[in-house]
Amino acid sequence: MRLAIVSGKGGTGKTTVATSLARVLSQGTGQAAYLDCDVEEPNGHLFLHPQDLQTEPVNVMVPKVDMTRCDLCGACGEACQFHAILPIKKQVLTFPKLCHSCGGCELACTRQAISQVPVPVGKIERGRSDDLTFVHGVLDIGQAMGTPVIKAVLKAMPPEADKVIIDSPPGTSCPVVESLGGAEAALLVCEPTPFGLHDLALAVDVVRALGMPMGLVINRAGAGGDAEVEAFAEAQSLPILARLPLERQVAEAFAQGQLVCDVSEAWHARFVDLGKAVVELARSPRPKPKAPPAVQKIDSTQPPPSKILENEHPEKATHNPKEIVVISGKGGTGKTSIAASLASLATNPALADCDVDAADLHLVCPPKIRQSWSFSGGTKALIEQEGCTRCGLCQDLCRFDAISGNADEGFLVDPIACEGCNVCIDHCPTQTIRQIQPIEGLWSLSDTPYGPMAHARLSPGESNSGKLVTLVRQEAKAIAQLENKDMVFVDGSPGIGCPVQASLTDAAMAVIVTEPSVAGIHDLKRVASLCKQLSIRACVVINKADLHPATTQEIEAFAHESDLLVAGRIRYDAAVTQAQVEHRPVVELQDSKAGQDIKRLWKDLRHAIGITT
Repeated sequence: MRLAIVSGKGGTGKTTVATSLARVLSQGTGQAAYLDCDVEEPNGHLFLHPQDLQTEPVNVMVPKVDMTRCDLCGACGEACQFHAILPIKKQVLTFPKLCHSCGGCELACTRQAISQVPVPVGKIERGRSDDLTFVHGVLDIGQAMGTPVIKAVLKAMPPEADKVIIDSPPGTSCPVVESLGGAEAALLVCEPTPFGLHDLALAVDVVRALGMPMGLVINRAGAGGDAEVEAFAEAQSLPILARLPLERQVAEAFAQGQLVCDVSEAWHARFVDLGKAVVELARSPRPKPKAPPAVQKIDSTQPPPSKILENEHPEKATHNPKEIVVISGKGGTGKTSIAASLASLATNPALADCDVDAADLHLVCPPKIRQSWSFSGGTKALIEQEGCTRCGLCQDLCRFDAISGNADEGFLVDPIACEGCNVCIDHCPTQTIRQIQPIEGLWSLSDTPYGPMAHARLSPGESNSGKLVTLVRQEAKAIAQLENKDMVFVDGSPGIGCPVQASLTDAAMAVIVTEPSVAGIHDLKRVASLCKQLSIRACVVINKADLHPATTQEIEAFAHESDLLVAGRIRYDAAVTQAQVEHRPVVELQDSKAGQDIKRLWKDLRHAIGITT
């Protein structure tokens, strides 16, 4: 059994379920393993406490140019679809963080001046937690793409393990698809809130596209939206394998790094039952893959704000609204709820939802769409069967295993796995592979009660989330300039990879939302390091600060040592979930403790970044 634990967004309890399920499975017959593929913010080790860890570096191959052979013909730059290699007057520049390791530049060089050399991007660590084999990956701070580290984690899967739990990254883009590639079945974890239901629907689309049996765990059952989630599951023929009740003692155990299955005998029994259910799930017949609903191409009647700014009002480009980016090391800390509340308190803002994998800001800032536009961030390959000699060269050259088939049945390109590197196109002897530009998502400009908002949805399984984030930020700033807005509130992407790096560009302040738990501190430290590396000024907001006061003090001590302002402490408040259900920011609810704290946060934050209105 190889089971992937999946959620549309972090914070639903994915790692909580994965670690306890792995522990319970390891106590039965056979051998069990836990693989943490959430390489941007791995948390499993905080609960499983593995021993005797052995570390292995993870490298990617990037081009190195021998200038004694190079004649600066420019063929390498023309072949690279990712702008990772650039011939200039007397040298060839390489940009390893942009490189996808496709090898196209090396194949294009007729003088054999390009070789591939390893560059470290992270590491994997292997150890044991009692009877459980433990493997996790850690992406280096500042690296954009986690998929090479995920591949290394899956490759390290112990062959003798007959029960494997794969803790997948949150979201719906390429890292999730990569981790699902090592699984036979998927267990989706969601919470019964509007956010949870929205993100669950996205995750279902991804798993269906891969043709995999799946089941559902409703975590924090009793939060208020159970009926809606259960109705969705029934409509989707999605079996509910467990309902884990909302209990404060579980939140307190999580905060201290305790496995939930060890909280009580009742909780242990719940995970024993869940273990039996997932073993049966993995034995289910594998359904046929079902493509997610296609995104229709939209030709808006109006140009986007950036084009209007450039062509009609260039004088307004000098107006420079301050960008306040709300981020968290991982989802589920309250980032979106706080971003919405800050926007509602501000006088003259624009908004941007840059969490394009699973955008939720529209759920608390109800939008009225002005215009929408299609998004195409890259290209894919398509093999024309007529004229193809089935030589198989394309399959041999593809480094992403995106081409399947054989000489008898022909070859096909998997659009989810294809990176759009064009190597197969450039070297097809019959020129029967062509480049297509699929619609990879949709972005919109909307009006909300608090100001104009740019937001988007990346299609499930796509890989160009960083490009879409950049587009959303660019258009939000443009509309702010056109409409003389003083600031832009950006609901940033979780993690430390490409999307969050794109969210942070040019930020006046990064507001890092964390919570008092061992996972919260771990994730805070990694995202704070990223802000420092990018020279972005940052402050810390501690959500649910009263849940575990000792850990709150530990966060404050770290912030002090790191010269990070603690801009606010927000109390635990059930009104936050109530506000989500009512589709409005929590600061609009009377007598909300969290709302009162966020109002104080906005006052201090305004002062810190020099906003007087």
